Amino acid sequence: MYSSNSSSYDKFSTSQPPVFSQDTSTTGIPVSTTSQFYSTDDSRSSIELRSKSKGPWSTGLCNCFDDWRNCCVTFWCPCITFGRIAEIVDKGSSSCGVNGALYALISCVTFCPCCYSCFYRAKMRQQFLLRKTPGGDCLVHCCCEYCSLCQEYRELKNRGYDLTMGWHGNVEKKNRSVEMASVPPTVEEGMSR
Repeated sequence: MYSSNSSSYDKFSTSQPPVFSQDTSTTGIPVSTTSQFYSTDDSRSSIELRSKSKGPWSTGLCNCFDDWRNCCVTFWCPCITFGRIAEIVDKGSSSCGVNGALYALISCVTFCPCCYSCFYRAKMRQQFLLRKTPGGDCLVHCCCEYCSLCQEYRELKNRGYDLTMGWHGNVEKKNRSVEMASVPPTVEEGMSR
């Protein structure tokens, strides 16, 4: 039934595994190699690291009076500012009113709304690749709640968002501007020869 010929057994057991070749520029990782470790393309990974480096905030933490209207709104009713920020950061999945009401409720019950708002600062930093300055997100919100809300509001405003319109209003405004840019200008007929 089985062949007792040891040469056929040796042929399969001692041979090297086949080496498959593939252009490594497409994936960066070879499909098969004789060593146990995969090699990576260093130039590709350095480009990815450089493109994901974190940038600075557009304004400082204590520049609250750069937008004095928002500074006043934040001082008297921070739930409005937080609700607007949260709606933009959540990309419209939650409304300004719901987030503002939840912020107000947490503020009334625990007297520490920073435990909720610091998560949105972290989420915003990840979306826009911002540095963790002047400290950690929770530390900044616990020590300077109003200043941090004003800074986040100004950052979104400087990035082209109109926070009073909400997420859906900003999307509609952007779609209208793209639509207007794609329409060719009309030429009025004038005198011709």
